[in-house]
Amino acid sequence: MQIIQVSKNQVENPCETESFCNMKKIDALAWKETLHSLNEKGYAIIPTLFSNDDCEKLSDLYFRDNLYRSTINMQRYRFGKGEYKYFSYPLPEVIQCIRETLYPPLANLANEWMRHLGIEENFPLDHKTLIELCQSKSQLRPTPLILRYETGGFNTLHQDLYGDVYFPFQVVFALSQSGKDFEGGEFVLVEQLPRAQSKAQVINLQKGDAMIFTTNFRPVMGTRGYYRAKIKHGISQLTSGVRFALGIIFHDAR
Repeated sequence: MQIIQVSKNQVENPCETESFCNMKKIDALAWKETLHSLNEKGYAIIPTLFSNDDCEKLSDLYFRDNLYRSTINMQRYRFGKGEYKYFSYPLPEVIQCIRETLYPPLANLANEWMRHLGIEENFPLDHKTLIELCQSKSQLRPTPLILRYETGGFNTLHQDLYGDVYFPFQVVFALSQSGKDFEGGEFVLVEQLPRAQSKAQVINLQKGDAMIFTTNFRPVMGTRGYYRAKIKHGISQLTSGVRFALGIIFHDAR
């Protein structure tokens, strides 16, 4: 098995990392409210985590083909209409830093969720060890990605699991402004409720916002204890314009 090295000393730095990945800024987030929202709704919005300039620089990465391991045309695979690109290792420093900095607070909640649901899974509290766990299961391909939709574009409901090891949370960053750069293109979460119709939530993210959401399910307290409420996500159809987004998935793929 090939072991992939992802240390910060090896990554390319196409952006000024200090601007994007300020540890103090992330530490200062209202984590109590964020984690509460994840528990109650399966998602949490962090408003204006990135500046307008940050978003423009990240969007520009889309056109640097040397940064990517693969490009996916959604129509070809019936995933929707649009295109996304998976970053290759070594990741750009800004992507690596986001991944490592946001992970630890979420790992504690992930382990709490596993205990509630009686699942024998205990996620490591640092991201490097999670990647080593992925590698032990032959999940060697990085999963952070950048997405681009044009008029008529959309993404069907899905889950980003990729293998036996999958972290319960992922993050999307809105890099374009709704109502200015594009119309439509809302983020959609659909939660499967027991013995009932599914519930849809439509979320209109603003440029620079980050949204943390569940990769697969969330624990919900029922009359007989906690049960799994499965959640899928997608993007509604754009009626005009162009929409960019950055996706941070913490586990790697086979």
